[in-house]
Parts: sequence; structure tokens; C-alpha cells
Amino acid sequence: MNVPFLDLKAQYSTIKCEIDRSVAEVIKGQHFILGDWVQDCEKAIARYSNCPYGIGVSSGTDALLICLMAEGIGAGDEVITSAYTFFATAGVVARVGAKPVFVDIDPVTYNLDPNQIASSISDKTRAIIPVHLYGQMADMDAIMKIASDHHLVVIEDAAQAIGAEFKKHRAGSLGDYGCFSFFPSKNLGGAGDGGMVITNDRSRMEKLMCLRVHGAKPKYHHKLIGGNFRLDALQAAIVLAKFPHLDNWTSARQRNAKRYNDLFKKTNIRIAHTDSYSFESPLSGKHAPASQQIDAAAQLLLPAVQTNRHVFNQYVIRLSNREQLQVSLLAKGVATEVYYPVPLHLQECFSYLGYSSGAFPESESAARETLALPIYPELEDEQAAYVVQCIDEFFSAQA
Repeated sequence: MNVPFLDLKAQYSTIKCEIDRSVAEVIKGQHFILGDWVQDCEKAIARYSNCPYGIGVSSGTDALLICLMAEGIGAGDEVITSAYTFFATAGVVARVGAKPVFVDIDPVTYNLDPNQIASSISDKTRAIIPVHLYGQMADMDAIMKIASDHHLVVIEDAAQAIGAEFKKHRAGSLGDYGCFSFFPSKNLGGAGDGGMVITNDRSRMEKLMCLRVHGAKPKYHHKLIGGNFRLDALQAAIVLAKFPHLDNWTSARQRNAKRYNDLFKKTNIRIAHTDSYSFESPLSGKHAPASQQIDAAAQLLLPAVQTNRHVFNQYVIRLSNREQLQVSLLAKGVATEVYYPVPLHLQECFSYLGYSSGAFPESESAARETLALPIYPELEDEQAAYVVQCIDEFFSAQA
């Protein structure tokens, strides 16, 4: 059996008429830059995320970048973020000339550990960028309190978490800014790059609107130095066509995650659950040490849902012999992905920051041990069962 990691063709086949009609309407109208399609998309995503304002931009990366620019963050400033996330989160900090300051993660949720933020704050710190990794929100109560106490800007990286909830607050709505990506593999993806910033602050919205068109307001009159960060009308139209299906797709991802959990429980694999190690919710600020997560008593750690609504952009398992399992699955037709094999503090381009191996042990352990399984909404029962069967066979062969 062949089980792809992601099957966008399967998704497209179910909504082909809607997508094709929207694309045809954009081409017929010949208005490709900003315009009604983008405005409608902005309103829909902002409303869905319980925010008054949405600003469509060219990518999730540019969403983060334009927020830093709006706050005037640059040379001499520091921005705190996670050591374990996609490169763009820290890359944009370096691009504006500021210094990324990394913090380790909670080993249960893989999100930034708020208990380690305060010790990383200096008189140069301007902002915190928490990442809602894999579709589950970080502990925003703790992060927002720290930010308030120290007068810091909070930019939520919600690229993987549209529709996720923390205490019934939607991803992106709690910070000063929330950033989404419409990269095709996201829960709500376009047909290329695209992104959006949401905010509760009208003045910030107006500044972002100006910055995304080279800082011009009105046209050809430049109050600021901005960039070309516009969301294309074609991408906005495709996102809008997909948008009515988002909650159903999220429910399917959640069902797939539960199905994986149930299937794993029926195997002979020794499953490590968070309660088996007396993990407390990361919201309480306590967790077990990383050394307890993967040991001789347990072979596999499954994802832990610690917030109101986990949208499962990824279903990530954890094991000590990750590479061997990945090779074994590939040989049997099962595609997987590693998010992320090298934590940010050990990336060559950030060597100038002076971090060394061992600086963030939780991030380094996660980078060695995590593996994402297929979780896309169209995943069939037989495919999920086959994935778990192959993993069960792998562990049986290791015994």
C-alpha cells in the first residue's frame, strides 16, 4: 500500500468546481493585485479568528517580517522565540537586524516554555514570538503576562494553527499580532505562497496596510520604507473557496489523530502517555525531564492534547530510533517527515549567536526523536491502519 505524507490531489478532487470557478472569475476580472478578493479573504479570516482586522500578505514569513517592521524592531534589539520551529520564525528577526534569543520548549507540546522566558529578557528585548507548533497553541496566559510585565510586543506565529484554541481564544487573537501561512500544506492552503496578519489594533492594521505596499499612502507618496508584501487575488480567491471546508477538514484531522491513538493502543508497542510519567499540563508550568520521555520502559510517545482545540497540522510521534523507523516505513510505501531535524540554535547561519550543543536539551531531543505521520483529512481508514501495522512490525522486529 502507498500512503503519501500529504495528498493535495485528493483534496482538490473534492472541491475542483469551486476552485476552478473562483480562479476563472479572477482571470475574467483581470484584477490580480489586492482588490475585492483580498478584502473578502481578510474579513473572513479575521472574523473566523475573532479579530476585527486582517491584512493579507505574500507569505507566512512576510507576515512575521512585516510585524517586526511595523514595530520598528531592528539593530540593537532582541526578540525571544523558540529554538525548535521552522526557520522563518527566527530568520525574520535576523533580517531586520535584530538578535534572535532562543528559549527551550516544553517537551509535551513542543511549544516555547514560558518558565524560561523571564531569564532571557534584557534591556534590549522588544518582542516575544511564540509558535503554536503542529496545530496546538502555546501557553498564552503565561506569555502575555510576561509580555505585559516587561512591556513587550507579542507576535503569534500561528502558521500551523489556524482555528486552534487556548481557553476558547483563537490562535492569533491574543497577541498584538497573529500570523498565518497559506502555504499549500497548511490546514488552509492556497496554490502557492500567501499569508495574513490579524490584529485587534486599528493603528497597527493601518500601518501594516501601508508597509505592504512599499510604505506608500497615498500611492507614490511614501511615509515609510516598506516592501512588496501583497497577497495576490488568485491566492485569496483559492483560500476563500477552501475556507468553508476548513472546520470539516479540521474535524477530519482530529478524527485521524484519535484513530491513530486507538490503533496504537491495540498494538504490542509500549506506548508512553503523558500521565504515565506524571506529566502535568504545561499550563501549570511543570513537566517531567526529557530523560523520562524515551526510555527502556516505553517505545513510543504519542501527541498530547493540552489545549481546547488542537487542529493537528501534524501528528507527531516520538521515539529513540527515529531514523530506522523512517527508513523502514519508506520501504513499505509510507511517507513521513521530520519537523525539524536541526534546532535553530545549531543552524550554521546562527553560529554567530554563540550557542552550542546542549544549550537547549529539550529542543535537541525533539529534533532527534520526532516523526510526523500522514494526518491529512482524506487519509483513509485502511491507510491509517497500514501505517500503524508497519510501525508495530518495526518494533516487533526490534524486540
